Amino acid sequence: QVKLMESGGGWVQVGGSQRLSCAASGTFFMINAMGWYRQAPGRNRELVATISKTGYSNYDHSVKDRFTISRDRGTNTVFLQMDSLKSEDTAVYYCYAGVWYTDEEGPYDTWGQGTQVTVSS
Repeated sequence: QVKLMESGGGWVQVGGSQRLSCAASGTFFMINAMGWYRQAPGRNRELVATISKTGYSNYDHSVKDRFTISRDRGTNTVFLQMDSLKSEDTAVYYCYAGVWYTDEEGPYDTWGQGTQVTVSS
């Protein structure tokens, strides 16, 4: 089974920056899409950004031009660079990966345990 390990959360001031990382470990055939979702208190989990194995990225409109998603295919790691952070970015951020265990078995939605990002003044 694949495990996703997130790091980089914490407290940051409004207008500041923070970088999240998520590394996949375990045995698998291929990881297709990777990405980040977030869930604020009292709200549903929502898409932040995704990136395909070929590097195509997609962002929610609320973070476009402030956040940048990137990926290291060699280490199966996905990053989220967050700039110009706002208080409304406060949430638990979850890493996501679409995992294939064989060329016919997948993708399986796989999630990290979540990392808290708190933005305040």
